[in-house]
Order: sequence, then structure tokens, then C-alpha cells
Amino acid sequence: MFFFQEDLHPGKRVNLPLLAKTRDLTTFLPQQVARSIPFSYNEFPQILNLFSLDPESMEANDMEQTINVCEREGLRGEEIFCATSFESFVDSSVSKLGKNIQLLANELAKETNNPVFTIGRGIQNMGKEELVCHKMSYPYAVFLCHSIDSTVVYKVPLVGMDGTKAKALVICHKDTSAWSPNHPVFEILKVKPGTVPICHFAVRDTLAWVRK
Repeated sequence: MFFFQEDLHPGKRVNLPLLAKTRDLTTFLPQQVARSIPFSYNEFPQILNLFSLDPESMEANDMEQTINVCEREGLRGEEIFCATSFESFVDSSVSKLGKNIQLLANELAKETNNPVFTIGRGIQNMGKEELVCHKMSYPYAVFLCHSIDSTVVYKVPLVGMDGTKAKALVICHKDTSAWSPNHPVFEILKVKPGTVPICHFAVRDTLAWVRK
């Protein structure tokens, strides 16, 4: 859900189906095991064979998209990497932000089928030294982590229509001038790249490293 930063305030009602969705429970492989498994587009046929997957299957398509995203070039002002083990997830984050960091996650007090929430009081600015990590579709845990200049992470209290309490991550991009003009957000919000700050709620399994 993309929105203008001015709409990030208590009392605002939001529809967040990607926050209420079931969690992806895949876990990291040990680093030694992850390093032994190929993870590149050039080796994709070998990867499919390793997991006994049909190249035409939905799972294979999801995996191919994940690898393609992990191998893409970062935008101007963006640092990007994919972590395929817990060790690489931590080590790469420490390398970027230093040792004095904390890991943030979406918090949902209980599972709910109602995705409608209201923003509560107590929105926290967690800083602009960030590394946002998106869980990708893969047979084991793979996180695409990236840091984008002029980006701020907020922790936002929510109350669901059914009373469910949550704390959600909101990512606000102050400068979108390097984004493709064809990005769907510009059509949704009817604005052009680089004109206004744009925010979005993080999906359920997104994590964010920030400096303490």
C-alpha cells in the first residue's frame, strides 16, 4: 500500500492484506550448506534439478524471479544484496551499519482475517540509517536487503477492526527521482518521480536493520 507521508497520522484507516497474511515459515540454511548450493541465473537449470522442480511450475517461476531480483543492479543511491544464510544476513548488515544495530519486524498480537486497521498514537521514527530486508519466494529463506538514500523507517501502532493490535513497519522514501517513471506507484498516486515523499507499509515478513 503506497501513500503520501502526510497521510501517516493517528486516526487514518488503512487496508493491509499483506500484513494480515499468513507468515512464510521457511528458515535459513546453515552458511556452509547455503554456500554449497548454486544461486545464480546461469546455474538455474542445476538449481531446479537439485530441488526436483518442473521448469514450468509456479515454484520454478517464483525462484527465477527471486534470483533475477537478487542479481539486478542497484538504483542510484541504492545498495543491495541477498542473504541466503543467517550468518550472511547478520554480517552484511553489520558491514553496512556497524555493530550497534537492532532488528525490527512487523508485530501482530494475533492472527486475523480482517486486514482493516486504524493508525494509533505513538508513531516512532526509527531513523534514516536503514537496511530493509524483504523475504523472497524460495525453498529456503532468502532475504533481499537494500538501503536507499533519503529513506526513513517508522514503527507504527495499529488497531484492527476486530481489536487486534499490531506494530507495523512503514518505509518512507524522501527522494524517488531515481525510480522508473513506469513504477506503478506513480500511476496509483498520480505524481511524478522525485516530486513528493512516498511511503508504504512493509509486508508481513519484511525485516529492517536500523542503528540504535
